[in-house]
Amino acid sequence: MSTKPERVVLIGVAGDSGCGKSTFLRRLTDLFGEELITVICLDDYHSLDRKQRKQTGITALDPRANNFDLMYEQVKALKEGNSIEKPIYNHETGEIDPPETIHPNHIIVIEGLHPLYDERVRSLLDFSVYLDISDEVKVAWKVQRDMAERGHTLQDVMQAIAARKPDFQAYIDPQKAYADTVIQVLPTNLVADDKDRKVLRVRLMQRQGVEGFKHAYLFDEGSTIRWTPCGTKLSCPIRHSVLLRPRCVLWQCGDHPGGGW
Repeated sequence: MSTKPERVVLIGVAGDSGCGKSTFLRRLTDLFGEELITVICLDDYHSLDRKQRKQTGITALDPRANNFDLMYEQVKALKEGNSIEKPIYNHETGEIDPPETIHPNHIIVIEGLHPLYDERVRSLLDFSVYLDISDEVKVAWKVQRDMAERGHTLQDVMQAIAARKPDFQAYIDPQKAYADTVIQVLPTNLVADDKDRKVLRVRLMQRQGVEGFKHAYLFDEGSTIRWTPCGTKLSCPIRHSVLLRPRCVLWQCGDHPGGGW
C-alpha cells in the first residue's frame, strides 16, 4: 500500500486444518481486492519446522510449536498501522523461509489454527469467526486437499488426522467459545449416500450483543413460503415439499459452550 489506512480492522478466522479457511478467504480477497484486504496465514508463526515436529512428536496444533510472542507483536504492529517482516512457513518443504514485508491494510484477516488461542492476540480482534466442520466433512475435504495440493498419500493423510485429533480437541476446538460467529458444516440429511460430501448442511450461530453485528434472518417474522426443490430433475434424490412457517431463520442458533448465544 502507498498510503497508511486511518483504521485497521482486524478479523480472526479459526478452525482445524483442511476446514476451508484459506479457500474461503481467497474468494473474499478476489471479491474485495488486495488494496482493501490482506490475509495472513498463522502457519507462518510455526516455531518448529516439519522435521523438528516429527523429531519431537509435537504437532502444529500444539501451542509449543508456535511463536505466540512474535504473532502478538506483529499483529499489534499491523493494527497500529505499522509494517512488519513476517516469517513464511513453506508447506511444500516444511521449512521456515526468509521473511516478507507486510504493510497495514484497511482489513487484516489472520486465519489459522490459533487466532483465538492467545488472550493477547484475541484482545486485538474486532471480529472473530470459527469454522466448525463435522468429522465426516473434514476428512473428505482434508483428503482432497492434501492429496491434490500437497502430494500426500491417503495413508499419510489418515494417519495425520488420527494423530492430530487429541491436540485438536485440546487446543483448537475450545476456541469456538470465544468466537463472535460459529459456522457449522454438517453432512446433508437429504441424500442417503453422499460419500463425496457434495451436498452439505450449514448452520450459523451468532453471539448476542456484538456491536455493529446484526443477526441474519432469511424471512421476516410472519413470512410463509412453499418450496419444491428440483422439480424438473426427475433423477435428483432430493424431492421433498418444504413448508417454512413464520419466523423462519436462515441460520439457526443453538446451544454453545461459550455462552451468550
